[in-house]
Amino acid sequence: MDTIESCQQKILELIDAVEQDGSGTVANGSDIAQKMAHYYAKMGDLFLEQNDRAKAAASYETALHLNPRQLSARMSLLKTKGFVSEDDTTKAFLQGMLAEQPQNVGMLNQLGKLHYKMYERGPALECFRQALEVEENAESLYWIAGIQQDLGERAAAEENYKRAAKLRPLIKVPAARAVPEFSVLLLFAPFAGNTPTEYLMAKPPYEINIAPLFAGMPCDIETLKKSGQVVINFVSDADQGRELLPQVVKIVDSLRMPVINHPSKIQKTTREGIAQLLRGIPGCRLAQVVRHMAGEKLPAKLPFAAPMLARPAGTHGGEKFEKIENLSALEALIRQEPEADHYLMEYIDYKSTDGHFRKYRFIFVDGQILPYHLAIGNDWKVHHITTDMHKTDWMQAEEKTFLEKPEAVFSPKNCQSLHAIRQAVGLDYFGIDCGLDRDGNLVVFEVNASMLVHQHNEAFPYKTPFVENIKRAFDGMLEKKVKA
Repeated sequence: MDTIESCQQKILELIDAVEQDGSGTVANGSDIAQKMAHYYAKMGDLFLEQNDRAKAAASYETALHLNPRQLSARMSLLKTKGFVSEDDTTKAFLQGMLAEQPQNVGMLNQLGKLHYKMYERGPALECFRQALEVEENAESLYWIAGIQQDLGERAAAEENYKRAAKLRPLIKVPAARAVPEFSVLLLFAPFAGNTPTEYLMAKPPYEINIAPLFAGMPCDIETLKKSGQVVINFVSDADQGRELLPQVVKIVDSLRMPVINHPSKIQKTTREGIAQLLRGIPGCRLAQVVRHMAGEKLPAKLPFAAPMLARPAGTHGGEKFEKIENLSALEALIRQEPEADHYLMEYIDYKSTDGHFRKYRFIFVDGQILPYHLAIGNDWKVHHITTDMHKTDWMQAEEKTFLEKPEAVFSPKNCQSLHAIRQAVGLDYFGIDCGLDRDGNLVVFEVNASMLVHQHNEAFPYKTPFVENIKRAFDGMLEKKVKA
């Protein structure tokens, strides 16, 4: 069996042979060079098994310098670089390979994924479509469908998702190490609202098998049972997934596996459901919520006075979320989307004494309550990206203090409220957006498993360790489930 040391010894012997024949150099592509390239490529494989990607990449690059046409080294280098770089060098490398093999579906898909990661959607789509012209394949179809969904092309995306699912019911994501620690089965629904996966699933130490779900489309339960040691339900929006979630409940119960975020608990996290679950928690203020069903007349009187908040069910962030001053304005808003249910919510004034509005986000992971961010704004509708935080030092300093010592901001009474919320909701992973009123009560804005956690914090580098805490806690939760 080859080892790194034995490969190094073989390379030294080949170099000695060159010196003894008097030539003193190894000509690229020569017989000696091809033999040396073989051992450098083998060393790359061995370094990769040790998860030393830097040395693996260096070994593959040396092999390709000696023998540029060694396809196995090219593909291995590509896989290695895929974990460590998203740059123009890698793109040029792939394009050079495709110049020699323009019909290589694997390379076209790799280049398409690289374009997508570099925010180049047009070139990415072109690569995946070229791959489809060569052969019908699930990987291209899944990526095309995902990009079409991003672009709002729902009908085309749904058709391509279903085509892909028939070809390949599971999307396999390899572990970011040679030997995976374990495997997980991940359930998601392209059009039913999902927990954001980009950061949580990045560079996993475990293998992921993703099963896309569609209403009315049957699943092979026996195949799913063999596809992981723990199942993660990422169908997380109780409104968008209203039709599909009962089907997901049946699937999860049939699997009889350890589960993260059982879909039956997700079903209870509509806005009116959360108001019901959290009612009566001491020190916790919740807006009264009325669900106005599409097509029904507005009641003559609501259980709370104006101003009020209104938004279509199933929307998040600031999308179509408005503060309404009277019933006529509410009627006008509902007429804009007459086919959608709407949430009508009591407005709770949470303005701080300095005139700013503060929205805190915590992420609950397996019993832990981890701070994620603080957004400080000048109006009631606060989103981190739309505030002045990127250019205001004191705001950043306050957020940093909150992340480092949340107990300095949230009183013991507030912390008790948060723990009571965790117990009442009962999910393994979810988030809360909340504030503090002038009396020190916890004001709950939103609680669900659909909240975004991301690593793009270049303007706020102090956030990175706390985002990484969430990722570590999530991976640790999975490992704990598997061991249990």
